[in-house]
This record gives sequence, C-alpha cells and structure tokens, in this order.
Amino acid sequence: MDLVFLLFSPLLCYLFFKIWKLIDSKQDKDCYILDYQCHKPSDDRMVTTHFSGEIIYRNQNLGLTEYKFLLKAIVSSGIGEQTYAPRLVFEGREERPSLQDGISEMEEFYIDSIGKVLERNQISPQDIDILVVNVSMLSSTPSLASRIINHYKMREDVKVFNLTGMGCSASLISVDIVKNIFKSYSNKLALVATSESLSPNWYSGNNRSMILANCLFRSGGCAILLTNKRSLRKKAMFKLKCMVRTHHGARDESYNCCIQSEDEQGRVGFYLGKNLPKAATRAFVDNLKIITPKILPVTELLRFMIKLLIKKIKIRQNPSKGSTNLPSGTPLKAGINFKTGIEHFCIHTGGKAVIDGIGHSLDLNEYDIEPARMTLHRFGNTSASSLWYVLAYMEAKKRLKRGDRVFMISFGAGFKCNSCVWEVVRDLTVGESKGNVWNHCIDDYPPKSIVNPYMEKFGWIQDEDPDTFKVPNAFM
Repeated sequence: MDLVFLLFSPLLCYLFFKIWKLIDSKQDKDCYILDYQCHKPSDDRMVTTHFSGEIIYRNQNLGLTEYKFLLKAIVSSGIGEQTYAPRLVFEGREERPSLQDGISEMEEFYIDSIGKVLERNQISPQDIDILVVNVSMLSSTPSLASRIINHYKMREDVKVFNLTGMGCSASLISVDIVKNIFKSYSNKLALVATSESLSPNWYSGNNRSMILANCLFRSGGCAILLTNKRSLRKKAMFKLKCMVRTHHGARDESYNCCIQSEDEQGRVGFYLGKNLPKAATRAFVDNLKIITPKILPVTELLRFMIKLLIKKIKIRQNPSKGSTNLPSGTPLKAGINFKTGIEHFCIHTGGKAVIDGIGHSLDLNEYDIEPARMTLHRFGNTSASSLWYVLAYMEAKKRLKRGDRVFMISFGAGFKCNSCVWEVVRDLTVGESKGNVWNHCIDDYPPKSIVNPYMEKFGWIQDEDPDTFKVPNAFM
C-alpha cells in the first residue's frame, strides 16, 4: 500500500499543481476597474437657455421653419440648462473652427481627468502599461494618444491604441481591447481615455437631420483605470463579467442612419436619419439574444421559453392574436425579467427617446432609468463617455453594493450596439465618493421637474406667421 502511495503521490501532486495553475492563471486574466474620473468642464462653458438663443441668432442660415423645429427638438430632448459646449462656440467662431480648437478641447479634458485619477490613486504615468484613447471625430497627427504620452512622459514600451470613428459606443470597445490584452499579459495597468471633440463638428447649416446633433451632443469625457494586478484587486471597484459587441455595418439601412457627411452647401455635419430608431432596435435585439443567456439565471430563461412556447401555440390556434397593430419603430417588450440577474441599468444617454425605448423594452421603472435621465438632463449626450456619468450618478447616490451587477448598454454609428456587465466588488455605499463628478450637485437630483425653460422663453415662435416673420432681438 505504501509502495502504491509512493508511486502515485508524485502524479497526484502534479495533477493538483496543474489544477491550481489553471485556476491561478484565470484569475490573472480578470479585468477590474480600479477607478474612473469624469470630466466637468468649467462653468464658463455652460449652455443656458439665453446663450442657446444667441447661438441660434448668429446662424444666418436658419428661418422660421428651422426655429420651430429646433424649439420642438430641444424642449423634448430631456436636456437641461447646465450642459457644456466647446469654447469656440462662446467665442462666436463655430462656423470657422480650427484644428487647434479640437486639440485644445481634448487637452482640457485629459489634463483634468487623467491627472486627477492618477493622483487620487497615487499612480505614476510611468506605471501605465496600456493606453487606449477613443475620440471619434478628431484625427490629428501626432495622435491624441501620442499627445497624452508626451504630456505625461509615459514609458517607451507602453502599448498604445488610438481609436477614431467608432461613435458613442467606443468606450466599451476600448474596454474590450484592454480585456483581450489582459488575457495574454498578467500584472498590467491600463488607462482608457474616452471623449468627443465637438469644436470642429458644430453644424452651422439648416439641414434638420444635421442640426439636431447640436441640440443633443455636449462636451465631456472620462478617464478609466483598469487592471489585472493581484495586488490591486482589493482596491478595485468593478469586475468585468461579460461583454457582447454587435455590428450591423453590413446592412445599408443601419450603416447610413447616422453618418458624418456634407449638406447641399458643403457644410460638414453629423447626419441623424429617421430610420435611426429602427436600426438601434435591430442591433439591440441581436445584442440581447447573445448576452441574455450569459447574465440571467437558468430559472428565468426556462420561464421565458415556456411562456414563449405557450404564446406560439395560442397564435397557431388563433392567428389573429399574433398581430400587434403597433406603429413602425415602436419598441417591443423583451418579455423577460432582467432584474433577476441585474440590479442596475447603465443606459447610453443618446436622447430621451433612447432612454424611454430601452426602459420600455426591458420593462424598467422610473428608479431604474433615473440615472440615465438625470445624466442627460445635467450633462447631455457626451457621446462615448456618457455611460460613465450614469455610473457616477449611481455611485454618488450610494446605490452600488458589493455583489450588485451593472448592465451597460451603448449605441454607436456603424451601426453598433455594445453591452457589458460589471460586478461591484467593493461596497460603494459607504464613505465619500472622492472626485465624483456629481458631488457638487447630487443632493439636487432628481429635481421636482426636468422640464427645461426653452418653451417658456421661445414659445412665441410657434404663433409667428412665415410671411411676416423677421428675426427679432428676442433671441438675445
């Protein structure tokens, strides 16, 4: 017996060693958020109702029809009076942007956000192993990533990725790049910088589908520290559980629904087509089909399958019950309870219609969509960085408990729908949220009403006669 034990003990030890190494190596591949910092531009860049009137007054290409359209769009947008615009708009130069305007706007963002997140965590720029920068509508030489490396004097062997043209879903693409690098390299520290440059992309024409972007997009950005270092796991805030990316670029209708182009007069703008909601719904549905089995319990999936099977049987017996008679583009409910596997929903602030549509599809209540709705009201659509302002709202409101799961959903040009789930690994309901972009105003949210004052100030436009209308100083 002793001889048998002696013969097999090395084999058993080797087997246990291999199992331990397998488990150990998997832990090194996990992706954690160590910290993040959203950018709050200075108050002199705040877009008030009065200043909005000044911008409209300056645009000589607009008429009464465009005024009425803009009023309707901004009133129903869900955006408040405390969002931020680039500096050249306040200097009255939006029709004559320069390359330096866009670069300066980005410098103001990354010097503030990256500097704060590194200092707060006592991390030197020399410690960064991976840098991923995503700014969709500004491509400079050297790249923005190179400018960040130069400013912070990072190491020569830092792995660098500079993404452009990826739209509002770019920040999750950046995280996905980091996640995949972590699979091959252990003990690394990554920095993601996500923002959008509005300075060279402010539209000054009169195309409705292009001028709509001026009503929705606002300045912002976020710097995120990610790691797979064992020594930093206890300090981490979130752990990435899964991610799904859906791309409908092969479909012409989806590809062309939001695209940078020129209008009839050659003015460059960002075109938002009427078929955008339909394209977003298709991408969202396809994305949910893949990620749902990854994030929900088996019991809920079985309940949904049985319910779906019963519904199909009833439709076969009575085909008239299968017709919905809903208008085209109306979001349908998923029919599955996502709250069985998710506690918090971090929705891209693409607009009031986007937030309401996702809320309806996932059967969410006002509490669930409050973070996205309040972020849209306070900061507007900050493109790829908007998700992190929504997450910061949840943190500032002390909603995030250890073990909670956060479902991030984003949409972007292409057309893309990207989603992921984060697990809260440290209780964020206790202590102060240091550096949180909401700290200065979180006690004021949610307000009693998020109705903006644009109708009150400019509602008289609706009663004007096109034949007698003249641009008045009332805009000022």
